[in-house]
Amino acid sequence: MIPSVHRQGSSTLGLLHYLYGKGTHEEHVDPHLVGSFDHMAPDPGRDPSATREDLAYLLDQPLHLLDADQRPEKHVWHCSVRAAPDDPILTDDQWADIARRIIAATGIDPGDGAGCRWAAVRHADDHIHIIATLVREDGRRPNHHRSGKRAQAEARLIEADYDLHCVAPGDGTAAKRTTTAERHKADRLGWDRAAREELRETVRRAVVGATSTDEFLERLKDAGLLVRTKVLPSGDLKGYTVALPGDRNGEKEPIFYAGSTLAPDLSLPRIQARFTTDSASPETPDSQWPERPTAPSAPAVARRTTAHAAWAALLVLDRSGDDGAAAAQISATGEVLDALAKTSALHTRDELRRATWEFERASRSHTRAEFRHAQDLRRAARDLVYSGPAFGRDEDGAGTAMVLDTLVFLAIAAAHWHAQRQHAQQAEAAHRAAEHLRGAYHQAAAEPLAVLRERGRRIAPSLRRHHATTVRAALPELAETVLAEPGWDALAATLADAERAGHNPRALLAEAAASRELDTADSVSDVLVWRLRRTADLPLYAPAQEATRANRPNDHMPAVQTMPRSPASRARHR
Repeated sequence: MIPSVHRQGSSTLGLLHYLYGKGTHEEHVDPHLVGSFDHMAPDPGRDPSATREDLAYLLDQPLHLLDADQRPEKHVWHCSVRAAPDDPILTDDQWADIARRIIAATGIDPGDGAGCRWAAVRHADDHIHIIATLVREDGRRPNHHRSGKRAQAEARLIEADYDLHCVAPGDGTAAKRTTTAERHKADRLGWDRAAREELRETVRRAVVGATSTDEFLERLKDAGLLVRTKVLPSGDLKGYTVALPGDRNGEKEPIFYAGSTLAPDLSLPRIQARFTTDSASPETPDSQWPERPTAPSAPAVARRTTAHAAWAALLVLDRSGDDGAAAAQISATGEVLDALAKTSALHTRDELRRATWEFERASRSHTRAEFRHAQDLRRAARDLVYSGPAFGRDEDGAGTAMVLDTLVFLAIAAAHWHAQRQHAQQAEAAHRAAEHLRGAYHQAAAEPLAVLRERGRRIAPSLRRHHATTVRAALPELAETVLAEPGWDALAATLADAERAGHNPRALLAEAAASRELDTADSVSDVLVWRLRRTADLPLYAPAQEATRANRPNDHMPAVQTMPRSPASRARHR
């Protein structure tokens, strides 16, 4: 159940005209009163003798106790209370009880006999609107400070009492919701979403991998936004505002939004905090960040680099006691998701966009992010953007699958990290993002895994038995599960590639299984395939060539071209 306190207004009658009207899209059906301050207020919806003017006059009577110069201009308090889509339909009496509890919790009518006058109007099955006059019967003003938070707290109790869907409590770090007026305007203009939402996503993408304020502002302009900046007398930049060219007010002027009003972490100071590269470990200065990868397989290289950075971030969340470092890794993961959604193939893009949208909520909390610890992820996001789009074939598609395999675990780790700190909304958002990432992974991994499985099926029986023995020796508790999965064929091909490249397959398997849990994996063998190919720097996508040969178990002649080894891989090889 979500109560939303709207801006205070100056016309009781004007709001009643809306509540008892047909709605902007004929959506108001049977508007009627379900509760009021004295249980006897006239109902213009079902009483033919009652008018909206009668109800407005009754609600505003306490205003007349004050002199004209003492009456507050914004005296109309308005709160909508909406049930979840899967909640049962409540009766009018139940909604009346809910309205009384909300109005008491907010301090509008605390039950002392002299509270404000109010009424609750229902014009749909799933929600009501509460209207109140912010002058008490004794002429004093009510104590309704932070009424929105107080209403939310009471809503959590109402959910428990009525056995309704439990909404995760917020912590004040969520982005501001799109208003009804903004949604209706988007509908009138034929936009897919409101200006606020479009601007928020565009600004967030402009942040991805940016290394300076100038680069960030230039990206906003390149995206087609109107940008204004505010400069202090010292010459320092104080803030920025953005607008869509087609979003204008009644005077035909662009409607600008400050970054901080789009989302708390999009204020200029919060964005500039991401640009630091001061770290306890050596970092590449901003001026040395590569503009773009230039290799022919740049998208694949960028994805391999991102997989390594995401794995390192995963270990930070699992093992680090530094909350600032962990929060930075989570925020930087949001940048990686933005970059992937922008550059990945069409068949994965929709799920990636949904994952990005969900994870956006998980990337903000009251924990201060120390971005000096997350520059590898931010650099990886920058490489993804500048490497260009991947077309979902060969090494590019396999690279996307490898990154997504790691990002699923990273999103789950972020959910656990938030849950341990009672960040309920962030934890739920990270879990939802993980589900969308799973969907994108299955789409991206289908072709490269099919190639690897075909190669595995064509390996000589003696070599398959040898690799099965390796699995049983390295993973005694998981071996039978792995060998029974369809992905075992792809893992056999991967073990053959690793052995031919000079690695110890048993050591690689043991390291891959021990590095992080496998309980949340849909397919243990598939996860091991990507961990081994990332750890050993094996090619991600290689058509079957020599796999039909009955290679001897100790034959270490390279059968496929290997990628350049990482330092850790070279050490294992030695």
